[in-house]
Amino acid sequence: MKTAIVIAAVLAAACCGNVLKAENVTVNTPGTSLVLGADKGKKLKHLYYGTRLTDADVRGLKAAGAANVNAYPDYGVDPEREAAIAAVHADGNMTLDLVVDGVSSSKSGDASVTTVKLRDSHYPFFVNVNYRTYPGLDIIETWTDISHSENRPVTLTRFASGYLPVRYGNVWLSNLYGSWGNEARLDCQPIAHGMKVIKNRDGVRNSATAHSEVMLSLDGRPRENGGRVIGAALCYDGNYRLAVDTDAGNWHHLIAGIDEDQSEYHLKPGETFTTPVLALSYSGEGLGGVSRNFHRWGRERRMAHGDQLRDVLLNSWEGVYFDIKEPEMDQMMADIAAMGGELFVMDDGWFGVKYPRDNATQGLGDWIVDTRKLPGGIKGLTEAARRHGVKFGIWIEPEMVNTRSELFEKHPEYVIKAQHRQPTYGRGKTQMVLDMANPAVQDLVFTVVDTLLTNYPDISYIKWDANMPIRNHGSQYLSADDQSHLYIDYHRGFHKTLDRIRAKYPDVIMQACASGGGRANYGFLPWFDEFWTSDNTDALQRVYIQWGTSYFYPAIAMASHISAAPNHQTHRTMNLKYRTDVAMSGRLGMEIQPQKMTEAERSQCHKAIEDYKLIRPVVQQGDLYRLLSPYDGLGAASLMYVSPDKDRAAFFWWKTEAFRNKQYPRVPMAGLDPEKTYRVQELNRVDKVPLKFEGRSYSGRYLMENGLEMPVNLTVDNPDEWSSRVLMLTAE
Repeated sequence: MKTAIVIAAVLAAACCGNVLKAENVTVNTPGTSLVLGADKGKKLKHLYYGTRLTDADVRGLKAAGAANVNAYPDYGVDPEREAAIAAVHADGNMTLDLVVDGVSSSKSGDASVTTVKLRDSHYPFFVNVNYRTYPGLDIIETWTDISHSENRPVTLTRFASGYLPVRYGNVWLSNLYGSWGNEARLDCQPIAHGMKVIKNRDGVRNSATAHSEVMLSLDGRPRENGGRVIGAALCYDGNYRLAVDTDAGNWHHLIAGIDEDQSEYHLKPGETFTTPVLALSYSGEGLGGVSRNFHRWGRERRMAHGDQLRDVLLNSWEGVYFDIKEPEMDQMMADIAAMGGELFVMDDGWFGVKYPRDNATQGLGDWIVDTRKLPGGIKGLTEAARRHGVKFGIWIEPEMVNTRSELFEKHPEYVIKAQHRQPTYGRGKTQMVLDMANPAVQDLVFTVVDTLLTNYPDISYIKWDANMPIRNHGSQYLSADDQSHLYIDYHRGFHKTLDRIRAKYPDVIMQACASGGGRANYGFLPWFDEFWTSDNTDALQRVYIQWGTSYFYPAIAMASHISAAPNHQTHRTMNLKYRTDVAMSGRLGMEIQPQKMTEAERSQCHKAIEDYKLIRPVVQQGDLYRLLSPYDGLGAASLMYVSPDKDRAAFFWWKTEAFRNKQYPRVPMAGLDPEKTYRVQELNRVDKVPLKFEGRSYSGRYLMENGLEMPVNLTVDNPDEWSSRVLMLTAE
């Protein structure tokens, strides 16, 4: 069934005064319905969100006990309640009374958009509440457009993207938190009375310490493949605030949008303030059902090149750090090519003349090749890449500057800095953030990328980093009256710059990196193809990091690299198979100096890359089923990807605890066709003897009801305590 938006009883003429009346507005996706009460001249009401309804169900909603609460609550009429929008009018009045003024529907490409037009009952103040759906996807995007025609600016003090009431009950909230090197930790708790607030105030990056996505399990403790679940993802790259308020009534109130703290916005007459998208999804198939909905939507509608398979790459960072040298770059290209890789990315340390980038204290802003390190320049490297048969990528951090740089010496006015205050520095005690609200800075950042891609058209990949938050609230560009616009206007300028880049260079692949996983957000992905999931490449910790990230993001977005042992961040030593098996569950890459590997290790990685290519389509484009959570404390973790036609699957299993004589559970599979028969093949095998079920065939029903017994130890010479398995299932 195709996605449809139905406006029921819309624009039915009333008897008196030729007034138009819209009784129910129903926004449908293939499997869900959102129903609103939109009587003209009255408050917009939220009636229902959940599994798709019949017309009879919609007609009987109010009698059944529909929500019937304000769908976009405004501040003023009931000021004791949490509001989605609040404003101070030009005359100082701090109240709003928004009522329905009309309903319209439109097309944007193949997407369907329903707009409910609200206006204040007294002031010329307007809010359009928008809902967008796409064919075949169980996602509803909502956002608002706020405008007015008062005679002076109106101050917006709250401007949420959306509001959703959830019936009070045994509702659990799942969200992600963390810190550098420990991103995307999973937290699941029952929703208690009071308020739960999830926020970020970094200014530049917004997903290292928290994520702007939540899942609400309506039937008690969250289950992976069962139970009713609502997912909400705020698609914004700046500061955000998600609040779940549980009061004495019958509703949990979810309000999500830009964090308004220190960001009141002075809206000029005739100007429109557009809030970021809040994406909503519902599934009766548990957390996993919502995840799969978001993954499909993300690949198809929200991320750059989501339908293109990603290359296997080698990044130079953990291999050489700042010690970039032309011979080593050539050698690393040759090595990744020999191992079957497709792309080499040169990381930090390649630029700077007066202030060469030998460490983190200098050079940012001076994007000129350091010919001491690279006598042949970038052109020499792209020629070497072509000679070795791999693509070439490069690292930049164009939103940042060091005080020890020629750029800062010429343009100190470009940095974010408060007047009359000593600046607070970031990395290297010299790093500062450029003011993307400033059009001159936008031009500068565009020129950095434009110059590289114009002069060296063979560059196919950009790793775009951002290693500092806004630590000095002050724009040298914005007026004194509009200093509170800094956080918002920074990202508006960022968007304008990225729009220019993508308009001229639509095919280049770009990674969003930000001190590791600081930019894992759908607010970035319209311009970026993937994100660096974490600076922590330790395989065991990556199981947890990537598990949490998978709640909302598909594997194709998650850069996951094989790194050295002992690991550079945790100093843990794990066997190469385990490290490889974890990396293969995302977008496979390497973060290592191959020269320091043994010939046997290089051969093993070559085989693993070959095997990854066999399952790359199903990992990067398939449906994810999380089977055994590392958070369950059962000593192992397992997940699998299944192709849309259920003809192929990739099964992953990792030991997460290593204790002698520990009991590990057997893991049933999921997502297969019970009527099909699947042949089992182990990938990346290092054991002396094959697994007992190697090459055998089993029905999808048997595999989903029983699974296969995973040996918990490797049969190799000198085994360590860690083991893992990757299986490829092929329908016969």
